[in-house]
Amino acid sequence: MKKEHALETALKNLEHAARIIKLDKNTYEKIKYPKRILIVSVPVRMDNGDIKVFKGYRIQHNMERGPCKGGIRYHPDVDMDEVTALAMLMTWKCAIVNIPYGGAKGGIACDPAKLSKGELERMTRRYTSEIGIIIGPDKDVPAPDVNTNPEVMGWIMDTYSMNVGHSVPGIVTGKPISIGGSKGRLEATGRGVVYVTEYVTEYLKRDLCKSSVVIQGFGNVGFHCARILYEKGCKVVGVSDIKGGIHNPAGLDIKAVMAHLSKTGSVVNFHGAKNVTNKQLLQLKCDILIPAALGGQITEDNAASIKAKIIVEGANGPTTPEADKILHKMGVLIVPDILANAGGVTASYFEWVQSLQAYFWTEEEVNIKLKQVMTRASGEVLEVMKKYKVDMRVAAMILGVMRVAEAVKVRGLYP
Repeated sequence: MKKEHALETALKNLEHAARIIKLDKNTYEKIKYPKRILIVSVPVRMDNGDIKVFKGYRIQHNMERGPCKGGIRYHPDVDMDEVTALAMLMTWKCAIVNIPYGGAKGGIACDPAKLSKGELERMTRRYTSEIGIIIGPDKDVPAPDVNTNPEVMGWIMDTYSMNVGHSVPGIVTGKPISIGGSKGRLEATGRGVVYVTEYVTEYLKRDLCKSSVVIQGFGNVGFHCARILYEKGCKVVGVSDIKGGIHNPAGLDIKAVMAHLSKTGSVVNFHGAKNVTNKQLLQLKCDILIPAALGGQITEDNAASIKAKIIVEGANGPTTPEADKILHKMGVLIVPDILANAGGVTASYFEWVQSLQAYFWTEEEVNIKLKQVMTRASGEVLEVMKKYKVDMRVAAMILGVMRVAEAVKVRGLYP
């Protein structure tokens, strides 16, 4: 999905779902707009002594079902439309997996690659202080996103805690385990993708272990997807990172690929596989394709060349609306991002609960609960798909919108 179309597409998807379920116009009006938009200046003293001002955002789309939840991203292209669209998608995502959150998103327009660690920390702490007026463990709980990580979450937790005078582990999720993070959280998005893939292949009466899988992206999501699928005995025939991809139709030894990646910094030139470009990787012969890199990877230009029968969206917005139409006509089942990669926010919910209770679960407990949530949500989306005779993306939107709309109606309008 092109960034400039993100909000437009999000609104069109909402309108489409609302029309199918005949949502009343008053409820539609209420859930269409974000509840709160905060734009802040983030002045930072750079290492050379100069002060540079960055623009930051925190947008809360909806709070009808509970506190807001959503990541914080650091990227040059961060702007209000993008953050608004992502906050809206988080609302539906949380409702689809039926966790008691609304959607939010935040970010700073910056290039973190050009910042020292000290500059990054000072920027994070100032941003946290600026948005501190609307975040809190019972109001809005940030999490990692593009170019942020557990260390950044630790800085946010510490800054917020210093401002209120006591430790508040529940202010963020995705933080280090030593300060209240959850076991299993780091790999939860990738693991959730696997659980959804298992459920969908079983629904289609296919054997996942006899299916060939291609995974685009070898970051946190793609890496753990590949590892877990390989450990389950699946044949992963292609993977890629930002530098390119590798392919072996007989299947890759993912543990060996991981060792090669650690040694060289890329999966490219792995012994026993053929190098391919990221463009070629998407068009490889396979049963299941998991785009787990960036948005807008499958477009109207390459959709007709896709050979997979199932696409499971590990990334946010990897398939454009134009490509969706082409793939649907080809009979490809697309498991949408707002379901497929919801394992991350689900495990974040688990972390939040543990932080609030100061009672922590084992990794096995986290994974069991994650599988329960993801498989239940997958089944519910497929039921909606059959009931309304729509594709899986529209079905997921319908389910999310219905749950938020119900909360709106039950709560009423204040004053």
